[in-house]
Formats: sequence, structure tokens, C-alpha cells
Amino acid sequence: MQFLPIILMFVVLYFLMIRPQQKKAKEHKALLEALSKGDEVVTTSGMAGRVTKVGDDFVTIEIAANVEVQMQKPAIAVVLPKGTLKNM
Repeated sequence: MQFLPIILMFVVLYFLMIRPQQKKAKEHKALLEALSKGDEVVTTSGMAGRVTKVGDDFVTIEIAANVEVQMQKPAIAVVLPKGTLKNM
């Protein structure tokens, strides 16, 4: 009985911190696997652009007319709905 509070604390810690983080990582992995040419993305550094090439570890993003940068796939934070960049 004296270990019950400690066990309860670990259960609460799991449901409040560990499980949501694992779920978020799983969603991000699925987002990166579904990445394709023409998707509009925002990187973790805040740059918005359109994906022009997708490789195994790197993607090429067009951030302006005739300006392309290569980034690692994990640097992609969000995939935007089509046509979002035209409104910016």
C-alpha cells in the first residue's frame, strides 16, 4: 500500500506527458511519409514554400520564384492547404 501513491503518480505522468508526445511524434511521421511534390509547407524555421522534390531524407522547397532550398524532412512542421501561399 505504501507504493500505491508512487505508482499512481507514474500512471498520471504517462497519460499527461508520455502518451501525448508519442501520439504527436506518430502524426508527424505520417505527415512526412505523405509529403509529395506540390504540397505547400511551413518549416520549423518559419519559411513557407512549395515542395518541388522529395527524396528519402531531404526535400527541396521553392520559397520564391527560382529560389529553392534543400532541407531535411524532419524540418517540415506543417503541410498547408492548397492555395494558401497565394493568399500570403
